[in-house]
Amino acid sequence: MKIRAVTPVITTAFGPMIIEELERVARPDTEISNVFLDSGPASVESAYDEAIAAPDVVAKVREAEADGIDAVIINCFGDPGLDAARELVSIPVIGPCETSMHVAAMLGHKFSVITVLERIIPELELHAQKYGVGWKLASARSIDLPVLDLEKGRDQFVGRMVAEAVAAIEEDGAHVIVLGCTGLAGLDEQVKRGLSKVGYVVPVIDPASIALKMAEALVDANLTHSKRTYPHPPEKEIVGYG
Repeated sequence: MKIRAVTPVITTAFGPMIIEELERVARPDTEISNVFLDSGPASVESAYDEAIAAPDVVAKVREAEADGIDAVIINCFGDPGLDAARELVSIPVIGPCETSMHVAAMLGHKFSVITVLERIIPELELHAQKYGVGWKLASARSIDLPVLDLEKGRDQFVGRMVAEAVAAIEEDGAHVIVLGCTGLAGLDEQVKRGLSKVGYVVPVIDPASIALKMAEALVDANLTHSKRTYPHPPEKEIVGYG
């Protein structure tokens, strides 16, 4: 099985971490690859960033299908270009935000998202509504961390995530915690241990990992998105895009 991550930024320094974290949870027979954008934002921290990333995300997803890839993960919690990519190809295209929220909704009564920046919170609340789980969202909280600061090392931010997760549980009624950035991949176990130390045994979802496992499951089950929901775009002249 071949699964490709399309990481919707031009900051290639994240490459080794992405492959390492995805291979850590992948099955032995799953081949992982990752590509970055040729044009787009350095990081995704706004609806504007998502919009300017989307055209090349769609192009990279189309390339993945042509390359014989079995499923694609759009490796960003904003899921930029997800619907458009699903229209264009027939292989499964997985959004970490959509997947994480649905799994969180299955695992507990309410879930909270711990994300990087406060300015992203309204966008996450809109995503929850779009994905049909808004009534399950207890809260979205931030650790006040620009995404590019993750290049300096991620372990140093675990304490902040645990503190916000505790607040989400105690003040907002969360029963499940979702890490709201794929750049936080691999930190779920540390956050879970931090919560356990103060008496809270709850699921902590790593969006990159759960997206990969969903991709594997859909390929195994020979399932992909419905073309009644995501019909192929009509043929027409389009200037400036391949």
